[in-house]
Amino acid sequence: MKQVIVVTGASSGFGRLSANALARAGHTVYASMRDTTGRNAVQVADVEKFARDSKVDLHALELDVGSQTSADTAIAQIVAEQGRLDVVIHNAGHMSFGPAEAFTPEQLAELYDVNVLSTQRVNRAALPQLRQQRRGLLVWVSSSSVAGGTPPYLSPYFAAKAGMDALAVVYTRELVRWGIETSIIVPGAFTGGTNHFAHAGSPADLARVAEYEAGPYAGFGEQIQQAFAAIVPPEADAASVADAIVRVVDTPFGQRPFRVHVDPTHDGAEVAFGVIDRVRDEMLNRVGLSDLLHPTVHG
Repeated sequence: MKQVIVVTGASSGFGRLSANALARAGHTVYASMRDTTGRNAVQVADVEKFARDSKVDLHALELDVGSQTSADTAIAQIVAEQGRLDVVIHNAGHMSFGPAEAFTPEQLAELYDVNVLSTQRVNRAALPQLRQQRRGLLVWVSSSSVAGGTPPYLSPYFAAKAGMDALAVVYTRELVRWGIETSIIVPGAFTGGTNHFAHAGSPADLARVAEYEAGPYAGFGEQIQQAFAAIVPPEADAASVADAIVRVVDTPFGQRPFRVHVDPTHDGAEVAFGVIDRVRDEMLNRVGLSDLLHPTVHG
């Protein structure tokens, strides 16, 4: 069934790959991004070209996840044009790389804003429509770092992703009675096909960075990146994350998986999340809230 979908952070990486793949699968897709007339004007033109060349229903959309007004305006535009909204894909995010101590508190707050608060803004814009429909799907692009192997020098990003994942879990329980499903996509490390490392933020406190470089962690950043590259198999394709999202969207209501792991490095997140999610489910069963484990069907 053709669905109306919005993807955040769709100028590149997982977001753009997912928007393209969902459009090719026959859905109406809004590839959202900020500054569509400025820094991302080239990406907008490329989205439009892809839509024309592939003859798909794909649209570039201005949506700055750092602004509630922008989120409200973007969602209102989708509903005005399509009459509904079926799927929200929380993909927008930003990575940072460097020793944790060298990041200022303000930088950590900014990462939290991009990776966590952004989803709250979009949810507050979109959920009234989905609740009115009594049907919908939230897809959250999380990270295997939340429960799997976590190499150093990525802690601000990992902490933000853990916050987003925790928010996704709780939202799941608060939306099922409205008929709204949740699927959390858990990518592992991909060193190609995304701009995570190329666009990663760096610590603002350069003096602290210099102290690390002059001490026992000299050259450690390069060592970490080389270690990452060594464990990611050459056939690892970021498009596999997009393919997983398409499969989730195309799965019938009530049968969608809660978590989907796409991890070429097999860092253990699938095992750890299996335990964590089971413990959470068992607690709901113990207190008589097992209905929160399955979406309510309306109509």
